[in-house]
Amino acid sequence: MSSTAESAARPQSEKKLEQVESVVIRFCGDSGDGMQLVGTQFTNVSAAFGNDVSTLPDFPAEIRAPVGTPAGVSGFQLHFSSHDIFTPGDEVDTLVAMNPAALKTNIGDLRRGGTLIVNEDEFDKSNLQKAGYTTNPLDSEDIISKYTVHRVPMTRLNRDAVAGLGLSQKEVDRSRNIFALGLVYWLYDRDPKPTQQFLNDKFKKKPEVLEANIRALQAGTNYGFSTEAFTTHYQVPRARLAPGKYRKIAGNEATAWGLATAAHLAGKTLFFAGYPITPASDILHQLSNMKNFGVKTFQAEDEIAAMAAVCGAAFAGQIAVTASSGPGICLKGEAMGLGFMTELPMIIIDVQRGGPSTGLPTKTEQSDLLLAMFGRNGDSPLPILAACSPGDCFTLVQEAVRIAVEFMTPVIFLTDGYIANGAEPWRIPKFADLQPIQVTHPQGKLSSGQFEPETNGQATNGNGEGEHKFLAYQRNDKMARPWAIPGTPGLEHRIGGLEKADITGNVDYSPLNHHKMVNNRVNKVAGIANHIPLQEVVGPATGKLLVLSWGGTFGAVRTAVENCLAQGKSVAHAHLRYMNPFPRNLGEILKNYEQVLIPELNTGQLRLLVRAKYLVDAQGLNKIYGKPFLVHELVRKIDEMLESK
Repeated sequence: MSSTAESAARPQSEKKLEQVESVVIRFCGDSGDGMQLVGTQFTNVSAAFGNDVSTLPDFPAEIRAPVGTPAGVSGFQLHFSSHDIFTPGDEVDTLVAMNPAALKTNIGDLRRGGTLIVNEDEFDKSNLQKAGYTTNPLDSEDIISKYTVHRVPMTRLNRDAVAGLGLSQKEVDRSRNIFALGLVYWLYDRDPKPTQQFLNDKFKKKPEVLEANIRALQAGTNYGFSTEAFTTHYQVPRARLAPGKYRKIAGNEATAWGLATAAHLAGKTLFFAGYPITPASDILHQLSNMKNFGVKTFQAEDEIAAMAAVCGAAFAGQIAVTASSGPGICLKGEAMGLGFMTELPMIIIDVQRGGPSTGLPTKTEQSDLLLAMFGRNGDSPLPILAACSPGDCFTLVQEAVRIAVEFMTPVIFLTDGYIANGAEPWRIPKFADLQPIQVTHPQGKLSSGQFEPETNGQATNGNGEGEHKFLAYQRNDKMARPWAIPGTPGLEHRIGGLEKADITGNVDYSPLNHHKMVNNRVNKVAGIANHIPLQEVVGPATGKLLVLSWGGTFGAVRTAVENCLAQGKSVAHAHLRYMNPFPRNLGEILKNYEQVLIPELNTGQLRLLVRAKYLVDAQGLNKIYGKPFLVHELVRKIDEMLESK
């Protein structure tokens, strides 16, 4: 938390209000304590005020881990600022811990001198034992000397605030998180009105619960104002964001909106088939609420059925999409191959998580790049795009749809748990500014012996009567075959997973035909490189070090490189969004730097691809903690590589 100015002198009855540039807050408690809710509310309020915001939700994989244990701790970190930010922050400025387990698992991230707010009522013998403490850590000199500690009896104060409403003690204690939220709202000079409106909407049919939460919110604010423990509160001014209308958006939410928008731009129906899996399920949830936009959703009995349904919907002429995470993508592999063989447009979304197998279902990772590249039998390369931030999901998934329909191929769209669950301010685009998506279907037979001019066909009877056979695999200049709608008169053709004859699409097992068709499909995907943007570089065009990143590492890498550039270091940053094929100028860019560093949340998958394709001795920085990179980790590695030369 960096201070820039102090407010003018205030009356003695008011506490000091200090301006700061940015703040990192983390709420943490038991998974039943509502930490995700209060974190989201603080994010919404900060975004509505005009701050730039970046968030990192963190929750356990278990639906309900044992109460009060470290395994059951849920957290929500947010970074809000008066200037552009790209990460949820490295060190935490203010930590709100609702119980001993939350303190134990999160105290290591609180910066020295930071603010620690705890619910001291929960630090009893039972909860201390569950957390693995033999003594109360709040009495430890190690904590008292390092941090500004506020021991707040939240449980008791909250019960006093909501007394007399006829609620059970369990129902009363559910609003402790709102008490904590009210206190932090006061500490950072936030307007509680959006949260009050949220509570009104959420509990309008439960007036007693609504009143309890309103009282809890006000009680938390009043405590901050009246207690002698807090002598200062803080204000983060508005950020200088580009003009426009903004809202907070999360990655899965942006993906869903991007898909619905792409279908509208293409003038098509969006069909989504999926099977629930963390952390991709919210895409299905979001799209299921968009029936008014003509979106059709289908929850299949398993991942295989979902992928097969998408193949069918694509054959029927719809914008067909599925979403899953690593284990589900493995199950979809065979039907993805069917989509590739039939050359039908469809989108396969992989929201990556920690693996292998069930792995770390609620943690982030980038370990599915090689799965996306090679996870199907036969030579079956697919275009791969990877979003770099929550808001980028909206734009890039539309690009995935455009590539799919333009080149008649399935497209893999990669995000990860950090992007999917994280949120940032997003400027709502004007519809007129969105890139159109052109879809053309052969029109088929109008009347006996007549076809539309753009229909590809050939006379078959030689008598001039106009009988035609539809050439299902005759390609255009982008090597894309026509997308014929089933049931269109005159466009009858065979479809399926067996090898196709060149041009006609009939089944053909001959060696020369198979060789040619494999190359046709492979070259089509490779040729997409001629129709995507050139790779951009931030920093000097030549120099000592290029940092090459992809996916959710964007924010941390960009911040680290900008910090190094500000210190005059010879470093540049290139962030990939097109993973297959790579941008056609990437090889030339790599040659312009003495060293290449590739940070990844895996063991080095992009590094493997770059070394193989460009014969560049790229070095890796690999982290597999289930958490995103911290900026200082990257800066340290950059310095090491620069000093080694």
